[in-house]
Amino acid sequence: MINLNRYRKAKARAEKEQKAEANRVRHARTRTEKQAVQRELDRQATELDGKRLDSADEGPQGP
Repeated sequence: MINLNRYRKAKARAEKEQKAEANRVRHARTRTEKQAVQRELDRQATELDGKRLDSADEGPQGP
């Protein structure tokens, strides 16, 4: 005797896993792409820090 609910759920899980594998292949980024994005983010952060008017160490200066 076959439990139809169990069969249906197993089939749905298999289809979902197959779709997930296809999406991983289609949307994945290569190591080179990830490194290029990280270098660009680092460059932007460095550039932004260079434009800072005062250092973060100093508190508010008052009279």
